[in-house]
Amino acid sequence: MRRGCAMDDVTVDRLRPHEIALLRGGARAAVTVALVGLHLRGALEAGLPGTVRASGSAAVAVPDPLERAVLGCLREPLSPRELVRHPDVRVATAELLLGPAGAGLLGPRLLRPTREARRRVRELRERHPVPRTRHGLPDDAGLLAVALHGETALVALVPRFALRAGLTRRARVADRGMLRHTPRNADRWDRTPLRGGFDGGGDGGGGGGGGD
Repeated sequence: MRRGCAMDDVTVDRLRPHEIALLRGGARAAVTVALVGLHLRGALEAGLPGTVRASGSAAVAVPDPLERAVLGCLREPLSPRELVRHPDVRVATAELLLGPAGAGLLGPRLLRPTREARRRVRELRERHPVPRTRHGLPDDAGLLAVALHGETALVALVPRFALRAGLTRRARVADRGMLRHTPRNADRWDRTPLRGGFDGGGDGGGGGGGGD
């Protein structure tokens, strides 16, 4: 038991945001992480309400396999739900299981998070609450918040993109007043390309709308 705890102390803290999201919320949460990461890198943008599309920027480097798979599927706008079900994304998501599985964080039969893994993720959520403000927030810290807190962090950090892409519900965003009270030029974390790292992720659901 002592050995397992020591292993988890190291491995959970060192997991990539996509893997943390996978442990917390499954494939949908991991794909949400990929979408937010690509958005911050300038590789994709919200399309028609409830969809995302590639931005057409050829200069964007996408080293993460899941993000590459997601971007490769966007020859035409797709909804997050369609992306989760796309065969290429399903393969990339399955490969994402290898890290947590090798670290003993997934059960051997159904590859679901172990009780200890879920406990460690809860501890991470407690140690890293949703930031109160976007201003001055490092990109990796914001992405980690999305990985750990899902829709709550999306609403707090990237409200317009998340709403238009179909990652959050309109009612949820309106309740937080993000669209009414957030100046268009103040959404730095929502609009600035990622400077580096792969920390972050989340999940969400619902329809899209609004404008950037």
